[in-house]
Amino acid sequence: MSETQAIVFASENEGKIRELNALLTPLGYTVSSQKDHGIVSLPETAVTFVENAIVKARHASSKSGLAAIADDSGLEVDALKGAPGLYSSRYAKMNNTGSGDVDNYMYLLKQLDGLDESARTARFRSVVVYLRHENDPSPIISEGVWEGHILPQAVEGGGFGYDPVFCNHDTNEAASLLEKNLKNRLSHRGKAVASLVKQLESRTTNAGA
Repeated sequence: MSETQAIVFASENEGKIRELNALLTPLGYTVSSQKDHGIVSLPETAVTFVENAIVKARHASSKSGLAAIADDSGLEVDALKGAPGLYSSRYAKMNNTGSGDVDNYMYLLKQLDGLDESARTARFRSVVVYLRHENDPSPIISEGVWEGHILPQAVEGGGFGYDPVFCNHDTNEAASLLEKNLKNRLSHRGKAVASLVKQLESRTTNAGA
């Protein structure tokens, strides 16, 4: 990529922003948070990850005048019929048991208490959307999935969200213990962004042909 391209990321989640910057900055993109542009998040009212991501990206692009990336992601636990899913970031709050990462995964552990490891299968799913502008008729949409299971108790370390209780099946350890670059390669978001980058590069190549 011959020149730097500015992109606004439709999120205020510092963990996600760090991960996205680590993945995209080396490729020539300058990624800023919507918070840096004074953009306030919209309520997430859609019923799918894709719809939520498109709405968020369109809003950020409209307010900033820049290309925008948005993601919607969540943890799907088979024993809970796919919950918390779309509501992963506010799982505990919705159930009146607190708010924030620790409350979320502690509530999840309570829901799964007593289940054998074989019954605790789960996956992280991420959908990432890129819009060149607010009314982009052909957004790039990519998806990534990270398989694993829920541990019986939290393993503190790095990461954020449900990382302390998610045993990933690539390395068979808690996601919270993974070195940042390794996590970026293995994670649902890393896979979705890698797919996004390939599509961006293909679009650029075809445009110059």
